[in-house]
Order: sequence, then structure tokens, then C-alpha cells
Amino acid sequence: MNPRLEYESVAVSSRIRLARNFKDYPFPALLLRDPHAEEQASEMIRLLSAELTSMEEFHLYKMKDISEQDAELLKERYLISRDLIAHGKISAALISEDESISVMINEEDHVREQYFIKGFDLGRAYERISGIDDIISDSIPFAYDEELGYLTACPTNLGTGLRASVMLFLPALSRRGRLQRVMPVLTRLGLTVRGAFGEGSGAEGDLFQISNEVTLGLSEGEILREVEQAVTKLVDMELSERIRMKVEEGPALEDRIMRSLGILTCCRLLEEREFVSRISDIKLGIALGLFGDGGKREVRIDELDRLQIAMRPGGLKLLSREAAGAERQSELRARYVAEKLRNMKLL
Repeated sequence: MNPRLEYESVAVSSRIRLARNFKDYPFPALLLRDPHAEEQASEMIRLLSAELTSMEEFHLYKMKDISEQDAELLKERYLISRDLIAHGKISAALISEDESISVMINEEDHVREQYFIKGFDLGRAYERISGIDDIISDSIPFAYDEELGYLTACPTNLGTGLRASVMLFLPALSRRGRLQRVMPVLTRLGLTVRGAFGEGSGAEGDLFQISNEVTLGLSEGEILREVEQAVTKLVDMELSERIRMKVEEGPALEDRIMRSLGILTCCRLLEEREFVSRISDIKLGIALGLFGDGGKREVRIDELDRLQIAMRPGGLKLLSREAAGAERQSELRARYVAEKLRNMKLL
């Protein structure tokens, strides 16, 4: 595998998030207790919608008006958060046509601007969302202090309000106990490691988010450089550990991966937890070159990343067009996954 494809087998996606608050409006936690909360929220949503839709096509989702299933589906695709759903009385999201941009309104802060990009490219992601932020701030005054920078609900977001994160697939480091040894070093550097759904979530399918913890006292460029350096080091460590894993575990590793492929292509019931674990095995097998690929490794890993999202409960309901119970979901998941893997012709 060439170096670029090797990196993309580890660095799944990059995200830049900016936290902002309207000047002279109470922060969302206080706004929820205000008797005029919905009117103030409607005004914020109207102002942001006008600015964003003047640039390109955005879809507006008011949390109080969409179904629980639709909200769950947006969360599963990383476009909104649990906190946004919890603030449903006053919250909304503006999402671009291609879903690369998500602007959450009245989550922890009034505005959370996010830009997602495939692979490892924080610089490009920052350039894109920074341009959007500049356009919004030209018309909407944000809460800002000359010493503290942008004012936010949580002190860790003071300053630039910038959170740079990269989603990494780290099966070798996590399974062989190396990641736990690295985490204290990352903490000392002002970085944090979280699960796929951010703060409070556990690791899912060996996916981890690496991001900066503090935004005060650092420039945007310094934050980006620190995260980029840490991610580059982790990617190199993961690739080296995969080589050692393949040599040291040999047939036992191949057996686990092939067993997972056999189960996923032949089982009749497939719970989400088992699916996530076994699809991680298949992605690792593809990355290690255990399947004949004809130069399709990058495509196959990308397909499995999308499948992993589609097989969550909300995605299954959308795909099957039925509100299924747990056992029916397991049955549908087994069927869809088996069909997908057979069509990929891994063997």
C-alpha cells in the first residue's frame, strides 16, 4: 500500500469545530429557563439561517419538529449531538447538502460550526469553516472579550473556541494495550482521546477521536500544529504496531479475521455490538492485505466505514422502512451485512 493509502487506513476523517455565542443572549443552559426562550431561539435560528442559506444550500432541522428517529439518524452520522437533542425546545441544526458542514444552534453554546473532511487534512477543514465563520460574524455580533477571546459556556472552549479532531482507526494500538500507555502523554500535551461520539462515549470498533482539550492561550495555528503532530505520531505508531501484530500473532490473527468474515456472511442474527467488533476485524484484515484486493483497499475500507454507520438502529430503520424491535433489527442487520460483504468479494 502506498504511504497515502496507509495513512487513510488509519486516519478516517478530520473535523474542525468552532464554538460561538450571540452577544447579549443568555447561554443555552440559562436560556432554557427563560420564559421567552422559544422566541429568542427562533430569532437566533432565523438570523443564522439567513446567513448560511445566502452562501449555499442548507437544510434546517428544528429538534422540536423532527421525529425521534430522524434525530437519532443525524446523531449516528455525527451531524448533531446528544446535547442538541436534549435541548430540543430551543435547538436546531443547519446541515449542508453534502453533509460536510453542520451548524448546531443552542447545543452547549449558541453556535457550534463544524466541517468534516475525509482523511487527515485539518488545514483544509479549518480554512473552510473559518471562511463560513467570518461571513456569519460580519452580520451577527458574537460574545467576545479582548483578554479571554470568544466567550463560551465551558471554560475549556474560551479563546479561539476551536476544537480540531481526527477520527483514527487504531485496532493494533488499542488491542495490544499500547494506546493506554500513550494517553497520559497526550493529556500532558493538552490533547484528549475520546470515543467515536465524543465526550462521554466509549470506543466503538477501535475508532477514537484525538483532539485538543484547551483553546485559551493558543492561536488557531498552534492548536492545529499540536493536533497534527500528535496524530502523525499515532498513525506511524499504529502502522508499525500492525506490522508487529501480523508477525507475532500470525495464524491466530488471521483466524480471528477469517472467523469474523465467516460469521458476518453466514449468521442469521447480528447484534450491533458484535457487528461493530467483527467489522473492525474485516477492516484490519483489508489494511493488512489479507484479502486479495486488486488495488481496492481504500475503496473497501471506505465502504465498510459507511456500512458501520448505516447499520446503527436509525440507519436500519431508514433502510428497511420499518420500526423494528431488537431481534428484527438483528435479523435485518445480518441480512444487509452479509449481502454487502458477498458483493465485495473479499475472497
